[in-house]
Amino acid sequence: MLTKKCSIWHLIAGIIMLVLGIIVWANPLPSLLAISVYIGAILFILGCGYVSFSFTQSSGWYLLVGLLDIFIGLIFLTNLALTAETLPIFFALWFLASGIMQVSASITDYKLGLPWLWSSLSGALGIFLAFLILNYPMFGEWALVATVGFYICAYGVISIAEYFYFRQFCKLEPNNA
Repeated sequence: MLTKKCSIWHLIAGIIMLVLGIIVWANPLPSLLAISVYIGAILFILGCGYVSFSFTQSSGWYLLVGLLDIFIGLIFLTNLALTAETLPIFFALWFLASGIMQVSASITDYKLGLPWLWSSLSGALGIFLAFLILNYPMFGEWALVATVGFYICAYGVISIAEYFYFRQFCKLEPNNA
């Protein structure tokens, strides 16, 4: 019979994530700065990867994108206050572009007789959020922190629930196999 050892670490990790999500919500400005560092570091590392990959592929495009990512990543990492203020604008522009794309695609779907309503509504919501964030940047900062905090809390709750759910399938004593 196959048995699996249960680990308390899954439960502990879930509790830590839940507490971390609450801390993010309770401290929006430091959380926004942490998000800025995280995104800046990701862009920098991604850029280094693209630059490295460009040499193996002899591609100027990968080199260009890599250098651009490194440049933007360094700006994000060295100007945290500016990054925290402009991050919602980047997201608003992304929402606007993807919203317009979704509405355009839904019009094409409508002409082809395909389902189009949900795509159209989703695109309209993206466009609305983009204009809301561009008109009220503080709303964008709050929405970004709230979304990240919610994700971290949800991850923690799911980890805790998985621990208790999978515990019934585990043998709690060590397996002497």
